[in-house]
Amino acid sequence: MSKTDTTEQQEGLGSAGAQLSTAPQEDTAIGGPALGVIGWFRWFWRQLTSMRVALILLFMLSLGAVPGSLIPQNSADELKVRAFKDAHETLTPLYEKLQFFDVYSSVWFSAIYILLFVSLIGCIVPRSWQFVGQLRSRPPGAPRRLDRLPAYTTWRTEAEPEQVRAAALAVLKGRRFRAHTAGNAVAAEKGYLREAGNLAFHVALIVMLVAFAWGQLFKSEGGKLIVEGDGFSNTLTQYDDFKSGSQFGTDELEPFSFTLDSFTGTYEKNGPQRGTPRTFEAAVTYSQGGADKKTVIRVNEPLKVGDSKVYLIAHGYAPVVTVRDGRGKTVFHGAVPMLPIDNNITSTGAIKVMDGYRDKNGKKEQLGFTALFVPTFAGAGKGTMFSQFPALDFPVMALTGYHGDLRVNSGLPQNVYQLDTSKMKQFKIDKGTGVAQRMLAGETMTLPDGAGSITFEKDIKEWASFQISQQPGNGLALTGAIAAIAGLTGSLFIQRRRVWVRAVRGEDGVTVVEMAGLGRSESAKLPEELGDLAVALTAEAPPAADAVKEDVPEPAEEPAEDPAPSGEADK
Repeated sequence: MSKTDTTEQQEGLGSAGAQLSTAPQEDTAIGGPALGVIGWFRWFWRQLTSMRVALILLFMLSLGAVPGSLIPQNSADELKVRAFKDAHETLTPLYEKLQFFDVYSSVWFSAIYILLFVSLIGCIVPRSWQFVGQLRSRPPGAPRRLDRLPAYTTWRTEAEPEQVRAAALAVLKGRRFRAHTAGNAVAAEKGYLREAGNLAFHVALIVMLVAFAWGQLFKSEGGKLIVEGDGFSNTLTQYDDFKSGSQFGTDELEPFSFTLDSFTGTYEKNGPQRGTPRTFEAAVTYSQGGADKKTVIRVNEPLKVGDSKVYLIAHGYAPVVTVRDGRGKTVFHGAVPMLPIDNNITSTGAIKVMDGYRDKNGKKEQLGFTALFVPTFAGAGKGTMFSQFPALDFPVMALTGYHGDLRVNSGLPQNVYQLDTSKMKQFKIDKGTGVAQRMLAGETMTLPDGAGSITFEKDIKEWASFQISQQPGNGLALTGAIAAIAGLTGSLFIQRRRVWVRAVRGEDGVTVVEMAGLGRSESAKLPEELGDLAVALTAEAPPAADAVKEDVPEPAEEPAEDPAPSGEADK
């Protein structure tokens, strides 16, 4: 159907074809009268609050989030941002001007976000009032020419017009139509939930935008590595790393603490998934308000304490080592967490002895050891060892020792898994080579010149890394997402339609029944539904006898049989 035909049809239907949707009518200034300042402002407002512009802004918001996913963000990991800048010196100035390292707080992303927010509100408020008005009003009366509607049927019946209209009203109300008698016809309408779903979808988008903004402003997130037997208290000084929204205060941290009792990890031993974790859980004892409770934290099964959630995100090993000076005095004893560098938990780390050590001459000094740890040793005879399985089947640790100044008091931040050897000397043996030794659990490496020893104890502990987060907008965002899906489903699968049944007495005294339907969009279901309604109505208003007569063709005369041949007839 062409646009001209559609316009003519709407003009012919009058109010009956209007208000099937609360979508605002789009107008344009092209070819119209000159607009003043107020006129242009109104035109701009109508464009901004149109659904087309809202969808464009939503697409732009999704597109704008792409750099935030691909490029490291200062709000998430400043170390990765610094490493990216060092590796991409040419792109860095451009990215800084475009605010690609702070996408979600950038001017352009905030502008899109605010425009989308305003567009949705400006679109929803008037449509909601219109929809409320439609709910309070009755379906419009029947148009003059029902035969112009896309779904139409008619028949003649001996029933009185009043009987037909009463029966039609009962049938339509029985099918959950809102119906009433208007003049010589019954007007009915159904499918209001389509527009309700449409409005619910857009309201849900606003809810999700509010939840996103709320979560960014008031969120907090931090990480903590805990060795078996150690604990954590939810205070700022306990975190290994911490970041929060601009409106978050440290006094809003949920007061609780927990201890890592044990970590359990089992792995697939055979097949193509060898080494894949099968069991990955941390048994903890947590306390809130003085009462201790035990629970198990698993992947995707966090510990919930008030508004905070504690997620299990990583795991590794912490070999226990003992360092003694030349006199045999223990100067360090403890578990040293190692940082995994592959899926089989080949790990690196550093052992730092900062206080209490003296060399053979009694001079205060600091010791440091670089460590490579593998839970299941492989690589013998190949120069480099590595782990071939993540479980503790054959643990080996390689150590290289240094002495001097660890630079821990230099004022510069240090990585706990790395050793600053700029002011240290490596231990040497007689031939001048560095001291490095592979050690099994229980073995001891003796340092040269009576400098002491380091023992790799048989007790190997495990550690787990946790993420403690407060996201106040998560519940609201989930509610908005569910409402958006429900609203979108309703707007897609519910059809809003109107049905009219007109019953008038014809010139010959027989009642003429006309039934027609009109939907917001063309659909094959509307004629089917109208047919079902017509069948239901004919039970109360059956077609008249002369209306169901069918012209039955008279049977053709059978052709006379051909006369038999004369010879056969004689016989």
